[in-house]
Amino acid sequence: MKILSYLALSIAAMLPLSSAAQSTRQFTATRANEYALVYSLPTTAVDITIETEHVHRVPGEFHNYARRHLAITDAITEESTTVSVRSITIATRGIADTSNQWQVQFKNGSGVTMLLTADGRPLTINTEEVAEQAQPELPTAQAAAPTPLETEAARQAMTQDMVRSSSVSKRAELAAQRIFELRDMRSDLLSGQSDNPPADGQAMQLVLDNLAGQEAALTAMFAGTEQRYTNVRTISFVPDSDEVDRQVIARISPYEGILEADNLAGAPLSLSVQILETGSLPLTDKGEPKRFPTNGVAYVIPGTARISVQYEGRTIAQADVTLAQLGCVFGIDPGLFTDKKAPATLQFDPTTGAIVQLAQ
Repeated sequence: MKILSYLALSIAAMLPLSSAAQSTRQFTATRANEYALVYSLPTTAVDITIETEHVHRVPGEFHNYARRHLAITDAITEESTTVSVRSITIATRGIADTSNQWQVQFKNGSGVTMLLTADGRPLTINTEEVAEQAQPELPTAQAAAPTPLETEAARQAMTQDMVRSSSVSKRAELAAQRIFELRDMRSDLLSGQSDNPPADGQAMQLVLDNLAGQEAALTAMFAGTEQRYTNVRTISFVPDSDEVDRQVIARISPYEGILEADNLAGAPLSLSVQILETGSLPLTDKGEPKRFPTNGVAYVIPGTARISVQYEGRTIAQADVTLAQLGCVFGIDPGLFTDKKAPATLQFDPTTGAIVQLAQ
């Protein structure tokens, strides 16, 4: 199986149909085009959207004194970044197959209309109501939240004695003392023993939040900080009619995130394609394949495949998808769409070229 794949830095390639429908073109069979309309049936592309979670840990300035002053036994002692796969989303979309282009000749004066996508795939005939296509919800990249040391409260927590001292040991001792002072202040406020209590509940909450922010900042100087953020990238490929067994499409580095498939610095993320069913032509009453109607409106009878993604020896995502390239092409009598009394309407699946609804 040949796979055309690429790493995408964003998920812009994965447009829901509602967005794609904004870039449609409508054509009418008229004398100017000799009552002939041209379109391309689709090939189905598969998009694998990878969401990775990155955890960045930084030791605090006083990590060597964490156990002594605050009894913290799990303080961060070395800076590190780790990456893990958080989610995998499998989706499909149609792309025009210019080698599978069709021209339909309609009856003179028929006025048949056809709605096409921007790249020439068929959406509808004789109607502007496009079939709804369900799309999986895609993750979005989440930036890291500020650490306790990056807040305004952190600046307020630093006393003049801490700033002036040139001894790390002394600064750690002063910071620990300040933490206990802040705890006592909060306890006094909550118990009503404060000499200068806030005027109302809102003011009380502001003071408590500020005290908590200062304590968190000073504690982080001992325990260290941890930031979490996510990245999202999409790998797209166009399968053909062969099965695939664990083909490496990318690699995941525990330090750098998603890498190219040939970069051995990461563990392989592989993809398998199992063909479940191939599309077949409809049969006559005698069990023989029907003939393509003369000058028929071509559509696809697609097949299905199971797409699975493996990582670290296990399958982490799996989906059964419909693929145009596992099917065959058949046609509809164009006369159905030129009936003066009740012209038929047709909705195509723009991802596979299949019939969604034929109504008359």
